[in-house]
Amino acid sequence: MNSFLFAVAYWALSIFYSLAALVLSFLPGRKPVAWVIARYTRRMVWAMRTFAGIRLEVRGRERLIDQPVIYACKHHSWGDGYCIYSTIPDLAFVTGDHLEKYPFMATLLKKLGAIVVNNCGGIEARRNLASRSADAAKDGRSILIYPEGHLNAPGTYRRYRSGVWHMMNNFNMPVVPVATNLGLFWQEEHYKKTPGTAVIEFLEPIMPGMTKDAFLERLRDRIEGQSQQLIAEATGTPVVPSVLVKD
Repeated sequence: MNSFLFAVAYWALSIFYSLAALVLSFLPGRKPVAWVIARYTRRMVWAMRTFAGIRLEVRGRERLIDQPVIYACKHHSWGDGYCIYSTIPDLAFVTGDHLEKYPFMATLLKKLGAIVVNNCGGIEARRNLASRSADAAKDGRSILIYPEGHLNAPGTYRRYRSGVWHMMNNFNMPVVPVATNLGLFWQEEHYKKTPGTAVIEFLEPIMPGMTKDAFLERLRDRIEGQSQQLIAEATGTPVVPSVLVKD
């Protein structure tokens, strides 16, 4: 029943706020649409708690620094974005171009200043990532990116991609790793929701200046290590290493 009630709330909120954002997209500037999306994400976190029984706990706020940064997040669930954006609004988030297939989404993503890249990767995707990230950095906005570029089940990970390293060095922005165990309660795109307390945790920032391989190793170890700690804490099981899933 929890999953059904949340599904109803999910679509009702999504349709309502999407239409509101579309109407406001005709106004000049980005702020009206960003305001609606911030409210949407907060309402979705409320719906997670009220209908699905998933409470959100945010840890590590004291590690956040007062300057634009790159948030590099573990990606367990469709709910990750709601949790992060409701905590730190007006992020310039990196997303795949698959979202543009939905009606009006291309317009809204452009209005929000989202960084849309080709899901297939390649040189063109890297160029788009660089140019659109530069726009966000110039505006003094923080950036949200999922360095694996893919949803993963709890306890698994994919190869960490180098785009986040290029952004860090190109714009001299610290990278804040973000761990989570949300996938235990809302896994990937699954319909079923499991009540419990989901945690997102901001970890120690990584400063620019590292080599690509050293940076990606440190980023992966911090995100995967702490995500596994959070999973073990929630399940009462021993901490085990996450398992690499090949693309």
